[in-house]
Amino acid sequence: MVTLEIGKNEKQQRLDKFLRKYLDAAPLSAVYKMIRKDVKVNGKRRKEDYILQEGDQLTLYLHEDELARLQKPRRVQHAKKQFKAAYEDDDLLIVVKPAGLLTHGNKQEHRNHLANQVLDYLIQNGQYDPRTEKTFSPAPVNRLDRNTSGLVIFCKNYEALQTFNAIIKERGRVHKRYLTLVSGLLRRPLSLTDRMEKDEEKNRVSIADEGKLMHTEVRPLYSTDKYGGFTLAEVEIETGRTHQIRVQLAAAGHPLAGDPKYGDPEVNRTVKKRWGLCSQFLHAWCLEFENMPEKYAYLNGKRVTAPLPKKLDAVCRDLFGRVEL
Repeated sequence: MVTLEIGKNEKQQRLDKFLRKYLDAAPLSAVYKMIRKDVKVNGKRRKEDYILQEGDQLTLYLHEDELARLQKPRRVQHAKKQFKAAYEDDDLLIVVKPAGLLTHGNKQEHRNHLANQVLDYLIQNGQYDPRTEKTFSPAPVNRLDRNTSGLVIFCKNYEALQTFNAIIKERGRVHKRYLTLVSGLLRRPLSLTDRMEKDEEKNRVSIADEGKLMHTEVRPLYSTDKYGGFTLAEVEIETGRTHQIRVQLAAAGHPLAGDPKYGDPEVNRTVKKRWGLCSQFLHAWCLEFENMPEKYAYLNGKRVTAPLPKKLDAVCRDLFGRVEL
């Protein structure tokens, strides 16, 4: 018999959702069978949709060796810190991701990714202890492509993660602004609304008549006809789709400089030869908060920024001189 006490990072979850995470090596059928026969909450049988409360006593009628078999080993893969902290409080950590670093791990990269670096940082600072946490790990609520740099929001506890996962999907709460260098002279703002379809195998998005909505606002900041013509623009996304900025601006006739997937090959040869830029010029530079729920009202009006990385800043200085944002 194994007894667990539900803590602040497990509360307000359905019983089945918690057990699916806690017994992460068990088949789903086994989890639901256990709920019917081998699980009690505060000494009583509960249905799978029971909402766990902080302080609940969860009893699993399992031998410890069987419990170990139903759980994947929890290992913390230490990774060298490559990010900078832009803002931090008890619930949130907003970091600046460098280009070339994955936000999450994938099949090829299990250790050296941003989420793992943040986890290691919080462990070292005594803000997270994997030995006492049953199911929760600090996690990001937005993500950036590997070769896009800039601001990523991490939540340090389950309640914050639940809240910000919902907030980030709502318009008018967290404004996400990017800086990008595009091909050509962009003389006026653009309001881009399209629908997308995604080729999962090629990880490529295209404009379509049907599919998920994409909406992007583009505001030109600086333009020059040097080297064939470029514009530095600020972009705000109202939806967060895969490659949204890259595919919409390419479709609008202003592909991102250096973008190997949606860019102009001739422009890409120019930026590679002149500045050594081999990926898209795209940087998530600013987050602004408004209309936040009561617990996070202290963030209203908060503006978190990340300056351009040195390599991108050098490109701007060559094209436009000093850039003021």
